[in-house]
Amino acid sequence: MSLRDLPGARERRVRTGGIELCVAELGDQERPTVVLVHGYPDSKEVWTEVAKQLADQWHVVLYDVRGHGRSTAPKPLRGGFTLEKLTDDFLAVADAVSPDRPVHLVGHDWGSVQSWEFATVKRTEGRIASFTSMSGPSLDHFGHWIKQRMARPTPRRVGQLLGQGAKSWYVYMLHTPVLPELAWRGPLGKRWPRMLERLEKVPAGDYPTSSLPDDAAHGAWLYRDNVRARLSRPRTDAYAHVPVQLITPTGDVFLSEKLYDQLELWAPQLVRRTLEGKHWVPRTRPDQLASWISEFVATNEAAEESGRPVQDTAPTGAYADRFGGRLVLVTGAAGGIGRATAFAFAEAGARVVAVDRDAEGAARTAEMARLIGAPAAWGEEVDVSDEQAMEKLAEKVAAEYGIVDVLVNNAGIGLSGSFLDTTSEDWKNVLDVNLWGVIHGCRIFGRQMAERGQGGHIVNTASAAAYQPSRALPAYSTSKAAVLMLSECLRAEFADRSIGVSAICPGIVNTNITATTHFAGADAAEEKRLRKRTSRLYGLRNYPPERVADAILKAVVRNQAVVPVTPEARGARVLSRFSPGALRGIARLKPPL
Repeated sequence: MSLRDLPGARERRVRTGGIELCVAELGDQERPTVVLVHGYPDSKEVWTEVAKQLADQWHVVLYDVRGHGRSTAPKPLRGGFTLEKLTDDFLAVADAVSPDRPVHLVGHDWGSVQSWEFATVKRTEGRIASFTSMSGPSLDHFGHWIKQRMARPTPRRVGQLLGQGAKSWYVYMLHTPVLPELAWRGPLGKRWPRMLERLEKVPAGDYPTSSLPDDAAHGAWLYRDNVRARLSRPRTDAYAHVPVQLITPTGDVFLSEKLYDQLELWAPQLVRRTLEGKHWVPRTRPDQLASWISEFVATNEAAEESGRPVQDTAPTGAYADRFGGRLVLVTGAAGGIGRATAFAFAEAGARVVAVDRDAEGAARTAEMARLIGAPAAWGEEVDVSDEQAMEKLAEKVAAEYGIVDVLVNNAGIGLSGSFLDTTSEDWKNVLDVNLWGVIHGCRIFGRQMAERGQGGHIVNTASAAAYQPSRALPAYSTSKAAVLMLSECLRAEFADRSIGVSAICPGIVNTNITATTHFAGADAAEEKRLRKRTSRLYGLRNYPPERVADAILKAVVRNQAVVPVTPEARGARVLSRFSPGALRGIARLKPPL
């Protein structure tokens, strides 16, 4: 769907400096204005999905940068794309669409590069309320970054220079006379859409538009008119006079995250966000971008209305830049590892859905999650072994809260006892929860993630018992081994959809699972004694579930495949790979119960 096909979309022409800019608008004009500025070699259509979502709350404005899309190009092209002239264009658009109040600025790639100019020059003061930047640094800040590293060339700084130099290969190519134009109007222009789909996972559709070859040819002058001049003579007064939100894609192949070191010196009111994705996140992660942009705009609007300084409302816990505003669903969240995990994500600013068959326990976890830092949290009563109940939960979550970004399949039950003492009913019970509960979660919520096409992450709680045989845990170990292998298989399948899958394998953790573990073949009195004995041993070990929760967040951030937690789990993992015979020998020992 193109911008012109969106309900309520309207266009106007804005004249500035001898050219005409094509400006599109969505949403209620009486509301605060958000201006979206595209990069190279894009047109304003790159913002279609983001604009569609923002228009429900804001007056959204997009324009084709001069020489792109349906805006006219300057004549001659040389000297027609300087940052000073691009600033003139922005002010003309802002005056046309929001003459009486400042606008909220959002830029991607070269849209961000030029927007840094808008946010730091004196003549735009009072016309910008906030600035959200992604995948495009200030050329002035970049110039100082280079000079600092050349002035004191430590091995680390030289490595950073060389690394960014390699990422910037295309900048050198675009300075070559004539060849970029020939390439874009020839084979590169024809192949570019398919390259984006294959390399960046950009969904097919009306983007890029048919004007791409001309847009890219004209846009080469953005680099030629500005890069060398600014990098060699960067401004010393390039301080942002507005609050800035920096969104950094972790997989950007063109820009190093190190470019933004010490950005706080240039942008005193800075909020940092980190997003899993490659360069073209406006196309691949529009939901998350729209959420963060809207939140930032609302925060600054509220500050303006109250007359108070802008307060940084971004979460400050560990990984807050990664999980702030994300939707996380945790099963088995009424206690133990599940509850600790829900709290850890809440502290990082995520919205949390706490799921458990203990309705009161899930509600308590959600209530505490809100107090800890979650902007929103909900408790849901569900038995994960019930496929229909899980289907209904997924429908409700998608309709009321959104598509889940991180799924933690943690719900599980314990079962101990010899194989011959374990009944078919025992096997069914443990497999229904420990294995089928994970399968239901992965299939139902994983499908929603895949259909959305914006990535995500699935965490499955397995156990060190998955790779450590035991004569006392045949059913439990089998269920967890199946979860581990399922996770490995899904990781391979979902990689093409940018969905990570991690298996967490804790060892002995001090949770309440021992108090409800069923001991096959034992009568009621003996089972009570064994539960008490096991709980005491786990208590003496005293490994807190909070450390497992921290490992889960790290696994998502690092996209780790298999994560043993606790020293004994890591030791057993090493033995399983290099000395499985030793593990088999240990498995023959009777547990001290």
